Amino acid sequence: MRDESAATMPARPSGGTTPLAASVARADAPGPAGRPSRRSAYAALDLGTNNCRLLVAEPASHGFRVIDAFSRIVRLGEGLGNSNRLSEAAIERTIEALRVCKAKMQARGVVRAKIIATEACRLAVNGAEFVERVRNEVGLDLEIVDRQTEAYLAVTGCAALADPYSESVVIFDIGGGSTEIAWLDGAATNPSADPTLRIRAWDSLPVGVVTLAERHGGSDVTRLTFEGMVEEVADLLARFAIRAAPAANARHFHLLGTSGTVTTLAAMHLRLARYERRRVDGLWMSDADVGEAIDDLLDTRLEQRADNPCIGRDRADLVLAGCAILEAIRRAFPSDRLRIADRGLREGLLMNMMREDGVWRRGSYR
Repeated sequence: MRDESAATMPARPSGGTTPLAASVARADAPGPAGRPSRRSAYAALDLGTNNCRLLVAEPASHGFRVIDAFSRIVRLGEGLGNSNRLSEAAIERTIEALRVCKAKMQARGVVRAKIIATEACRLAVNGAEFVERVRNEVGLDLEIVDRQTEAYLAVTGCAALADPYSESVVIFDIGGGSTEIAWLDGAATNPSADPTLRIRAWDSLPVGVVTLAERHGGSDVTRLTFEGMVEEVADLLARFAIRAAPAANARHFHLLGTSGTVTTLAAMHLRLARYERRRVDGLWMSDADVGEAIDDLLDTRLEQRADNPCIGRDRADLVLAGCAILEAIRRAFPSDRLRIADRGLREGLLMNMMREDGVWRRGSYR
Protein backbone atom coordinates (compact mmCIF):
# COMPACT_ATOMS: atom_id res chain seq x y z
CA MET A 1 0.00 0.00 0.00
CA ARG A 2 1.25 3.46 -0.84
CA ASP A 3 2.17 5.76 2.06
CA GLU A 4 -0.67 8.25 2.39
CA SER A 5 1.46 10.73 4.31
CA ALA A 6 3.63 11.36 1.29
CA ALA A 7 1.61 14.31 0.01
CA THR A 8 1.83 16.22 3.29
CA MET A 9 4.63 17.92 5.18
CA PRO A 10 6.65 15.00 6.56
CA ALA A 11 6.43 14.39 10.27
CA ARG A 12 9.60 13.26 11.99
CA PRO A 13 9.64 9.49 12.51
CA SER A 14 8.45 8.68 16.00
CA GLY A 15 10.71 7.60 18.81
CA GLY A 16 13.38 10.30 18.85
CA THR A 17 14.81 13.50 17.45
CA THR A 18 16.62 11.91 14.51
CA PRO A 19 15.13 10.12 11.49
CA LEU A 20 16.29 6.82 12.92
CA ALA A 21 15.59 6.29 16.60
CA ALA A 22 14.47 2.69 16.58
CA SER A 23 16.19 -0.06 18.56
CA VAL A 24 19.85 -0.72 17.82
CA ALA A 25 21.15 -4.22 17.22
CA ARG A 26 24.56 -4.88 18.72
CA ALA A 27 27.09 -7.20 17.13
CA ASP A 28 28.39 -10.19 19.07
CA ALA A 29 32.00 -8.95 19.09
CA PRO A 30 33.02 -7.32 22.39
CA GLY A 31 33.43 -3.56 22.60
CA PRO A 32 34.03 -0.90 25.23
CA ALA A 33 31.38 -0.48 27.88
CA GLY A 34 29.03 2.48 27.64
CA ARG A 35 29.21 5.01 24.81
CA PRO A 36 31.36 3.99 21.84
CA SER A 37 34.76 5.69 21.73
CA ARG A 38 36.12 7.79 18.88
CA ARG A 39 37.86 4.71 17.39
CA SER A 40 34.83 2.40 17.71
CA ALA A 41 33.67 0.54 14.63
CA TYR A 42 30.07 1.01 13.49
CA ALA A 43 28.22 -1.18 11.00
CA ALA A 44 25.25 -0.48 8.74
CA LEU A 45 23.52 -3.19 6.76
CA ASP A 46 20.85 -2.50 4.14
CA LEU A 47 18.90 -5.53 2.94
CA GLY A 48 16.91 -4.43 -0.08
CA THR A 49 14.74 -6.16 -2.62
CA ASN A 50 17.75 -6.83 -4.85
CA ASN A 51 20.94 -6.29 -2.83
CA CYS A 52 22.49 -7.02 0.56
CA ARG A 53 24.98 -4.27 1.43
CA LEU A 54 27.20 -3.75 4.46
CA LEU A 55 29.50 -0.90 5.51
CA VAL A 56 31.79 -0.93 8.54
CA ALA A 57 33.27 2.45 9.46
CA GLU A 58 35.03 4.51 12.11
CA PRO A 59 34.12 8.14 12.89
CA ALA A 60 36.16 10.90 11.24
CA SER A 61 35.85 14.67 11.00
CA HIS A 62 32.27 15.48 9.86
CA GLY A 63 31.83 11.91 8.65
CA PHE A 64 33.43 8.48 8.80
CA ARG A 65 36.17 6.31 7.34
CA VAL A 66 35.13 3.01 5.76
CA ILE A 67 37.18 0.07 7.00
CA ASP A 68 35.22 -2.80 5.43
CA ALA A 69 32.38 -3.32 2.98
CA PHE A 70 30.35 -6.07 1.35
CA SER A 71 27.75 -6.14 -1.40
CA ARG A 72 25.96 -9.06 -3.00
CA ILE A 73 22.95 -9.30 -5.30
CA VAL A 74 20.53 -11.67 -3.55
CA ARG A 75 17.21 -10.81 -5.27
CA LEU A 76 15.27 -11.34 -2.07
CA GLY A 77 12.12 -9.96 -3.71
CA GLU A 78 12.32 -12.10 -6.82
CA GLY A 79 8.81 -13.19 -7.87
CA LEU A 80 7.22 -11.34 -4.96
CA GLY A 81 4.78 -9.56 -7.25
CA ASN A 82 3.22 -12.86 -8.25
CA SER A 83 3.10 -14.71 -4.93
CA ASN A 84 3.31 -12.10 -2.12
CA ARG A 85 5.85 -14.39 -0.48
CA LEU A 86 9.63 -14.48 -0.22
CA SER A 87 10.70 -17.68 -1.97
CA GLU A 88 12.78 -20.31 -0.23
CA ALA A 89 15.57 -19.95 -2.80
CA ALA A 90 15.72 -16.17 -2.26
CA ILE A 91 15.71 -16.61 1.52
CA GLU A 92 18.59 -19.10 1.38
CA ARG A 93 20.65 -16.78 -0.86
CA THR A 94 20.03 -13.92 1.52
CA ILE A 95 20.84 -15.85 4.69
CA GLU A 96 24.14 -16.93 3.16
CA ALA A 97 25.01 -13.28 2.44
CA LEU A 98 23.98 -12.22 5.95
CA ARG A 99 26.33 -14.81 7.45
CA VAL A 100 29.20 -13.21 5.53
CA CYS A 101 28.14 -9.81 6.87
CA LYS A 102 28.05 -11.04 10.46
CA ALA A 103 31.52 -12.56 10.15
CA LYS A 104 32.86 -9.24 8.86
CA MET A 105 31.28 -7.33 11.76
CA GLN A 106 32.77 -9.74 14.27
CA ALA A 107 36.21 -9.56 12.65
CA ARG A 108 36.15 -5.75 12.84
CA GLY A 109 35.02 -5.64 16.47
CA VAL A 110 31.85 -3.71 15.71
CA VAL A 111 30.30 -2.26 18.88
CA ARG A 112 27.17 -0.75 17.35
CA ALA A 113 25.23 -1.84 14.28
CA LYS A 114 21.98 -1.08 12.53
CA ILE A 115 20.52 -3.78 10.27
CA ILE A 116 17.47 -2.94 8.20
CA ALA A 117 15.23 -4.48 5.56
CA THR A 118 13.03 -2.53 3.16
CA GLU A 119 10.34 -3.07 0.53
CA ALA A 120 10.53 -6.82 -0.04
CA CYS A 121 10.09 -7.57 3.65
CA ARG A 122 7.44 -4.85 4.02
CA LEU A 123 5.30 -6.46 1.31
CA ALA A 124 5.87 -10.16 1.87
CA VAL A 125 3.29 -12.02 3.93
CA ASN A 126 6.16 -14.05 5.38
CA GLY A 127 8.33 -11.00 6.08
CA ALA A 128 8.09 -11.33 9.85
CA GLU A 129 8.77 -15.06 9.58
CA PHE A 130 11.91 -14.27 7.58
CA VAL A 131 13.10 -11.81 10.24
CA GLU A 132 12.69 -14.48 12.91
CA ARG A 133 14.57 -16.99 10.77
CA VAL A 134 17.47 -14.53 10.37
CA ARG A 135 17.56 -14.08 14.14
CA ASN A 136 17.61 -17.82 14.78
CA GLU A 137 19.94 -18.94 11.98
CA VAL A 138 22.33 -15.98 11.70
CA GLY A 139 22.03 -14.23 15.05
CA LEU A 140 21.27 -10.79 13.62
CA ASP A 141 18.33 -8.59 14.61
CA LEU A 142 16.84 -7.38 11.34
CA GLU A 143 14.44 -4.43 11.48
CA ILE A 144 11.86 -3.82 8.75
CA VAL A 145 11.79 -0.03 8.39
CA ASP A 146 8.82 1.95 7.11
CA ARG A 147 8.85 3.99 3.91
CA GLN A 148 9.36 7.34 5.62
CA THR A 149 12.41 6.10 7.49
CA GLU A 150 13.84 4.75 4.24
CA ALA A 151 13.29 8.08 2.46
CA TYR A 152 14.89 10.01 5.32
CA LEU A 153 17.88 7.67 5.37
CA ALA A 154 18.44 8.15 1.64
CA VAL A 155 18.48 11.92 2.19
CA THR A 156 20.85 11.61 5.15
CA GLY A 157 23.24 9.43 3.19
CA CYS A 158 23.34 11.56 0.02
CA ALA A 159 22.71 15.17 1.02
CA ALA A 160 26.41 15.98 1.49
CA LEU A 161 26.73 15.87 -2.30
CA ALA A 162 24.11 18.57 -2.89
CA ASP A 163 25.39 21.83 -4.36
CA PRO A 164 25.83 24.10 -1.30
CA TYR A 165 24.59 27.05 -3.37
CA SER A 166 21.43 25.26 -4.45
CA GLU A 167 18.24 26.47 -2.81
CA SER A 168 16.32 23.38 -3.87
CA VAL A 169 17.28 19.76 -4.54
CA VAL A 170 15.27 16.67 -5.42
CA ILE A 171 16.97 13.54 -4.07
CA PHE A 172 15.91 10.08 -5.21
CA ASP A 173 16.92 6.49 -4.52
CA ILE A 174 15.88 3.89 -7.10
CA GLY A 175 15.64 0.57 -5.31
CA GLY A 176 14.67 -2.95 -6.23
CA GLY A 177 11.10 -2.77 -4.94
CA SER A 178 10.49 0.92 -4.25
CA THR A 179 11.79 4.36 -5.16
CA GLU A 180 12.22 7.04 -2.49
CA ILE A 181 12.15 10.69 -3.48
CA ALA A 182 12.36 13.89 -1.43
CA TRP A 183 12.42 17.62 -1.97
CA LEU A 184 14.98 19.53 0.10
CA ASP A 185 14.19 23.22 0.36
CA GLY A 186 16.75 25.83 1.38
CA ALA A 187 20.53 25.88 1.29
CA ALA A 188 22.64 23.66 3.53
CA THR A 189 24.00 25.23 6.72
CA ASN A 190 26.98 23.13 7.80
CA PRO A 191 28.31 19.62 7.03
CA SER A 192 27.18 18.08 10.34
CA ALA A 193 23.62 19.49 10.29
CA ASP A 194 20.73 17.06 9.89
CA PRO A 195 19.62 17.40 6.22
CA THR A 196 16.19 15.90 6.88
CA LEU A 197 15.19 19.17 8.57
CA ARG A 198 15.08 20.65 5.05
CA ILE A 199 12.60 18.12 3.66
CA ARG A 200 9.45 19.81 2.38
CA ALA A 201 7.85 16.78 0.72
CA TRP A 202 8.67 13.12 0.20
CA ASP A 203 7.19 9.99 -1.28
CA SER A 204 7.93 6.28 -1.56
CA LEU A 205 6.80 4.97 -4.92
CA PRO A 206 5.80 1.29 -4.89
CA VAL A 207 7.99 0.52 -7.90
CA GLY A 208 11.63 -0.46 -8.30
CA VAL A 209 13.88 -2.09 -10.86
CA VAL A 210 12.89 -5.65 -9.93
CA THR A 211 9.13 -5.10 -9.80
CA LEU A 212 9.07 -2.96 -12.96
CA ALA A 213 11.21 -5.42 -14.94
CA GLU A 214 9.04 -8.33 -13.83
CA ARG A 215 5.91 -6.56 -15.07
CA HIS A 216 7.26 -5.29 -18.38
CA GLY A 217 10.20 -7.58 -19.08
CA GLY A 218 13.82 -6.64 -18.73
CA SER A 219 15.57 -8.79 -21.29
CA ASP A 220 14.25 -7.50 -24.60
CA VAL A 221 13.23 -3.90 -23.99
CA THR A 222 12.00 -1.99 -27.02
CA ARG A 223 11.55 1.76 -27.02
CA LEU A 224 7.79 1.16 -26.88
CA THR A 225 8.21 -1.09 -23.83
CA PHE A 226 10.45 1.53 -22.27
CA GLU A 227 7.83 4.25 -22.75
CA GLY A 228 5.25 2.00 -21.12
CA MET A 229 7.47 1.70 -18.05
CA VAL A 230 8.06 5.46 -17.96
CA GLU A 231 4.31 6.14 -18.11
CA GLU A 232 3.61 3.73 -15.25
CA VAL A 233 6.18 5.44 -13.06
CA ALA A 234 4.95 8.91 -14.09
CA ASP A 235 1.46 8.03 -12.85
CA LEU A 236 2.86 6.94 -9.47
CA LEU A 237 5.02 10.07 -9.30
CA ALA A 238 2.25 12.54 -10.17
CA ARG A 239 1.14 13.36 -6.64
CA PHE A 240 4.67 14.12 -5.45
CA ALA A 241 5.38 16.11 -8.63
CA ILE A 242 2.45 18.42 -7.82
CA ARG A 243 3.54 18.83 -4.22
CA ALA A 244 7.17 19.56 -5.13
CA ALA A 245 6.50 21.60 -8.27
CA PRO A 246 8.15 24.78 -6.84
CA ALA A 247 11.45 22.93 -6.47
CA ALA A 248 12.55 23.34 -10.08
CA ASN A 249 12.04 27.11 -9.96
CA ALA A 250 14.59 27.69 -7.19
CA ARG A 251 18.08 29.01 -7.85
CA HIS A 252 20.69 26.39 -8.82
CA PHE A 253 18.12 23.58 -8.65
CA HIS A 254 19.43 20.12 -9.47
CA LEU A 255 18.67 16.42 -9.13
CA LEU A 256 20.72 14.12 -6.92
CA GLY A 257 20.34 10.40 -7.47
CA THR A 258 21.60 7.19 -5.92
CA SER A 259 21.21 3.61 -7.16
CA GLY A 260 22.87 1.10 -9.43
CA THR A 261 20.99 2.76 -12.28
CA VAL A 262 22.59 6.19 -11.96
CA THR A 263 26.05 4.85 -11.14
CA THR A 264 25.87 2.62 -14.23
CA LEU A 265 24.94 5.58 -16.41
CA ALA A 266 27.83 7.53 -14.93
CA ALA A 267 30.26 4.68 -15.64
CA MET A 268 29.03 4.47 -19.23
CA HIS A 269 29.36 8.23 -19.63
CA LEU A 270 32.97 8.02 -18.41
CA ARG A 271 33.57 4.97 -20.63
CA LEU A 272 35.09 3.05 -17.74
CA ALA A 273 36.61 -0.33 -18.51
CA ARG A 274 35.65 -1.38 -14.98
CA TYR A 275 33.63 0.34 -12.29
CA GLU A 276 35.54 2.91 -10.19
CA ARG A 277 33.62 4.36 -7.27
CA ARG A 278 36.06 7.23 -6.71
CA ARG A 279 35.35 8.53 -10.20
CA VAL A 280 31.58 7.99 -10.07
CA ASP A 281 30.60 9.19 -6.60
CA GLY A 282 30.01 12.93 -6.82
CA LEU A 283 30.13 13.11 -10.61
CA TRP A 284 28.06 15.85 -12.26
CA MET A 285 26.24 14.87 -15.46
CA SER A 286 24.44 17.28 -17.73
CA ASP A 287 20.89 16.55 -18.86
CA ALA A 288 22.21 15.82 -22.35
CA ASP A 289 24.81 13.39 -20.94
CA VAL A 290 22.11 11.46 -19.07
CA GLY A 291 19.84 11.29 -22.12
CA GLU A 292 22.68 10.05 -24.31
CA ALA A 293 23.65 7.34 -21.82
CA ILE A 294 20.05 6.09 -21.63
CA ASP A 295 19.78 6.06 -25.42
CA ASP A 296 22.98 4.06 -25.67
CA LEU A 297 21.63 1.47 -23.23
CA LEU A 298 18.35 1.22 -25.13
CA ASP A 299 20.34 0.25 -28.21
CA THR A 300 22.02 -2.70 -26.46
CA ARG A 301 20.98 -6.33 -26.30
CA LEU A 302 20.81 -8.31 -23.07
CA GLU A 303 24.07 -10.12 -23.86
CA GLN A 304 25.87 -6.82 -24.41
CA ARG A 305 24.63 -5.46 -21.10
CA ALA A 306 25.66 -8.66 -19.33
CA ASP A 307 29.16 -8.43 -20.81
CA ASN A 308 29.59 -4.83 -19.68
CA PRO A 309 31.74 -5.00 -16.51
CA CYS A 310 29.92 -1.96 -15.09
CA ILE A 311 26.56 -3.77 -15.35
CA GLY A 312 27.16 -7.53 -15.19
CA ARG A 313 24.93 -10.52 -15.71
CA ASP A 314 23.05 -10.12 -12.43
CA ARG A 315 21.80 -6.62 -13.36
CA ALA A 316 21.57 -6.83 -17.15
CA ASP A 317 17.82 -7.42 -17.09
CA LEU A 318 17.14 -4.67 -14.52
CA VAL A 319 19.11 -1.62 -15.64
CA LEU A 320 16.63 -0.42 -18.28
CA ALA A 321 13.77 -0.56 -15.77
CA GLY A 322 15.88 1.70 -13.58
CA CYS A 323 16.44 4.03 -16.52
CA ALA A 324 12.67 4.24 -17.01
CA ILE A 325 12.23 5.32 -13.39
CA LEU A 326 14.96 7.92 -13.82
CA GLU A 327 13.39 9.16 -17.05
CA ALA A 328 10.03 9.70 -15.32
CA ILE A 329 11.78 11.75 -12.62
CA ARG A 330 13.69 13.79 -15.22
CA ARG A 331 10.47 14.63 -17.06
CA ALA A 332 8.70 15.65 -13.85
CA PHE A 333 11.64 17.80 -12.67
CA PRO A 334 13.61 19.13 -15.66
CA SER A 335 17.13 20.05 -14.60
CA ASP A 336 20.36 20.90 -16.36
CA ARG A 337 22.31 18.88 -13.80
CA LEU A 338 22.23 15.49 -12.13
CA ARG A 339 24.74 14.62 -9.42
CA ILE A 340 25.58 10.95 -9.01
CA ALA A 341 25.85 9.40 -5.55
CA ASP A 342 27.42 6.02 -4.89
CA ARG A 343 26.11 6.13 -1.34
CA GLY A 344 22.71 5.86 0.32
CA LEU A 345 20.95 4.08 3.18
CA ARG A 346 24.05 2.59 4.77
CA GLU A 347 25.74 5.97 4.92
CA GLY A 348 22.56 7.45 6.36
CA LEU A 349 22.48 4.78 9.06
CA LEU A 350 26.11 5.41 9.97
CA MET A 351 25.66 9.18 10.12
CA ASN A 352 22.61 8.83 12.36
CA MET A 353 24.30 6.45 14.79
CA MET A 354 27.36 8.67 15.07
CA ARG A 355 25.23 11.79 15.45
CA GLU A 356 23.21 10.11 18.20
CA ASP A 357 26.44 9.14 20.00
CA GLY A 358 27.73 12.71 19.81
CA VAL A 359 30.97 11.87 17.99
CA TRP A 360 30.93 15.38 16.47
CA ARG A 361 30.62 18.38 18.76
CA ARG A 362 29.91 21.90 17.48
CA GLY A 363 31.06 20.94 14.02
CA SER A 364 34.36 19.37 15.15
CA TYR A 365 35.35 15.77 15.76
CA ARG A 366 35.91 15.05 19.44
